[in-house]
Amino acid sequence: MVTFLIGCSFSFEDRLIQGGVPVRNIEQKKNVSMFRTKKECKSSGHFSCNMVVTYRPIPHTLVEKAKQITIECKAVHGPPLDEQDPNALGIKDINCPDFGEPVKAETGDVPVFWPCGVTCIEAVTSARKLQGFPLVITHSPGHMFVTDSKEFGYK
Repeated sequence: MVTFLIGCSFSFEDRLIQGGVPVRNIEQKKNVSMFRTKKECKSSGHFSCNMVVTYRPIPHTLVEKAKQITIECKAVHGPPLDEQDPNALGIKDINCPDFGEPVKAETGDVPVFWPCGVTCIEAVTSARKLQGFPLVITHSPGHMFVTDSKEFGYK
């Protein structure tokens, strides 16, 4: 059996909102957009994959604020990637996510990408083909593992 229970970007969305940074997927009542990238993760044993990222369009004037807010969430997620060019990440069409739903940017928004917990699903999928794991426990895109821990208790 293999289990992965890792942080998710959902854990910082309320912090962004309270900090005055709009979260477009919440405003639009949509699941966050998630994309497979060409950015390779460090392999470990049979686990090997490319990173999955979440996409949030953020006003260009608030990107640094969003980074400062989320850098405080290292225990559950952390700051966005330094690379914010969809093409450089291998994302062909920002309106066609691999997981989640398309989120529309507003005038003045720029793309911001965070590493995504769905990456573990990609790693397990690649390893499972080699190892034949009979049981894997993790989350599904947009459906997180739930505990009684409060999200504001993590830093």
